[in-house]
Amino acid sequence: MSEGYPMTLETGKIREFARATGSSAPEYLREPAPTIPVTFLRTSIFWMPPDGPSLFGDLQLDLRRILHGEQEFVFFGPPPRAGTELTVTSRLGGVTEKEGGRGGRMRFVEIVNDFLDESGRLVARSNQTLIETGKAPS
Repeated sequence: MSEGYPMTLETGKIREFARATGSSAPEYLREPAPTIPVTFLRTSIFWMPPDGPSLFGDLQLDLRRILHGEQEFVFFGPPPRAGTELTVTSRLGGVTEKEGGRGGRMRFVEIVNDFLDESGRLVARSNQTLIETGKAPS
């Protein structure tokens, strides 16, 4: 598990994200302290320190062959609002392999991100699956 890093939910960033995803919902664009769109937490990667510890350790993933397989967000209450300071901790959920067709053997890497508020309460969790294809694209 990573030590955690801060993610400050800023009004401007929430509005930029809502506009970028085509939303016109007033709760994102007009409220003084807007709630986050549920997929906004995907942007937590931009708050990750560049020198932070890698979750991938000895997996030796070939980034040229990585696909974003799926991602889900689970909230343990209402989505947080602008002004909230979250702490993001990440851990490797598991690694499995499966024989593929044209792409050869595939590796499925699950990454779990927990989002804690200032009191340490779990606000949300993201479960993401990355897929490493067995062959480089031709």
